[in-house]
Amino acid sequence: MSRDLPDLSAYAGRWVALYGTQVTGVGQTAEAAAQMARHSRPKERFVLRFVDDPSGEPLALSPLLERLRPLFQTQSQPVYLVGGAVRDALLGRISHDLDFVVPANAVKLSFQVADALGVPAYVLDRERDTGRVILPEANTSLDFARFRGSDLAADLRDRDLTINAIALPATATTTVGLIDPHNGQADLAAGLVRIIHERSLLDDPVRCLRAVRLAHSLDFDLSPETKTAVRVAAPHLNTISVERIRDELLKLLETGVPHQAIADLANLGLLAEILPDIVALTTVEQSAPHHEPVFAHTLSVLRWLVLVEGAIEIESQRTPSAPKNKRKNSAPSALSAVKKILKPYASQIQAQWRAEVDGGMNGRLLLRLGALFHDVGKAATQTIDPEGRIRFLGHEKAGADLTGRILRRLSLSNEAIAIVKKIVAGHMRPLHLANSGGHLSRRAVYRYFRATAASGINIALLSLADHLATYNGTGPEKQWQALLKVVGELCYHYFERHEETVMPPPLVDGRSLMQALDLAPGPEVGRLLRLIQEAQAAGELETAEAAIEFARTAHN
Repeated sequence: MSRDLPDLSAYAGRWVALYGTQVTGVGQTAEAAAQMARHSRPKERFVLRFVDDPSGEPLALSPLLERLRPLFQTQSQPVYLVGGAVRDALLGRISHDLDFVVPANAVKLSFQVADALGVPAYVLDRERDTGRVILPEANTSLDFARFRGSDLAADLRDRDLTINAIALPATATTTVGLIDPHNGQADLAAGLVRIIHERSLLDDPVRCLRAVRLAHSLDFDLSPETKTAVRVAAPHLNTISVERIRDELLKLLETGVPHQAIADLANLGLLAEILPDIVALTTVEQSAPHHEPVFAHTLSVLRWLVLVEGAIEIESQRTPSAPKNKRKNSAPSALSAVKKILKPYASQIQAQWRAEVDGGMNGRLLLRLGALFHDVGKAATQTIDPEGRIRFLGHEKAGADLTGRILRRLSLSNEAIAIVKKIVAGHMRPLHLANSGGHLSRRAVYRYFRATAASGINIALLSLADHLATYNGTGPEKQWQALLKVVGELCYHYFERHEETVMPPPLVDGRSLMQALDLAPGPEVGRLLRLIQEAQAAGELETAEAAIEFARTAHN
């Protein structure tokens, strides 16, 4: 507080209107303080300020708010922090997505904030008076919007859930300043996700997906009336842009329990609206060693995949818990074995997971998408032989093709679609290698990565989850050990012998080969170069001369 201002501590927890250093209005709300100020000095510009009350319980707030407090305290209108940032503050979590609302001139305020922080601002929606400030290095975004309605009360009522309809004066630091007209704090304490009113989801059906995501992100339950509202609003998802649906689906897959979230989408009628091809797997039966229909197996693969991921994480903040199943000791022993073989490559695997492709998706999310779609081709390829055994010949290719169509419908980037398709198409390869004996030749390693490229490691990890889901644990020891050995060797070659067996540097180029063998440009040159690289990866060629002689023989 400036030395020129009077001591405002007597007004703690209330709003004051200041004309210079003089208090011209006081009220429990900003509107009341402004009304008093306009009555006493109708022609003067005043500043509205919330007087923080240090006696309240401190909130977990972004340090950015401290930096912005001087700017917010010079405004002639109230500035409120709303939504997820307030919810997270009450849960003791510092949010990096800060949403602010003001009565008017939100875009103007966003540019003032950007100037104060030394970063650019962007107009998101001129008509709705919405602006954004992004701080990439701090992984933080600040959105500024005009009230959704005539005042703050109307704005909060127009939101989706009670726990997201709590506001805080942007300069406040304690619970005294909270504005909670829909008892969101009570629902936070009870661990409930509850709609504000019966049209909360119908007004914007994508909120159905958000409600499920929040429930699983926070480990909360959907209230009974919210479940009913979701089922009523689900058929209206076809009125929502696919981009918004896609974004919520991807965020849902990033939760710590994607299998439970997808199961809830199915149970609440949402999955049938956004991914009917996945729902179609519900009744597709499978023969032993599978113990579940395809959809249930898909959920089990996602469940095990999260545990496999946790076994790889370095200095993880959470310890994976074993799935609840009859083999109580299977999960810990399986995860211990996974951790042992992959520990030398954990940092490289995590680096792959963090790397983003076009569209902003990272490697871990692409892996989870691959897990969700890995068996989507089984509905179309199921056959039953005379002995009653169920088979799915070619389901990998059929699934990859179908996955591509689905993801294009959801407007994923071409790069992301190609990677997920490759994961689906290749998800059986490590299992086939394990069934063929478990020991990999250099040639087999080269051919594996030639087919799977950079997705080969994610495919190997998916194969572990697929195996564990198939047997509800490690299953036959010989098969499990063979798969572990294959996955370990694939990682070893990819991360430690990459230039020897995965992608050897060319011994000769096309021009040299054409000159040496008197070849014309064409497919034959490419074929010979591929054969040379494979023989090189297998350890059979080491010099350019040997490569040319090898090509001469192969050409003849």
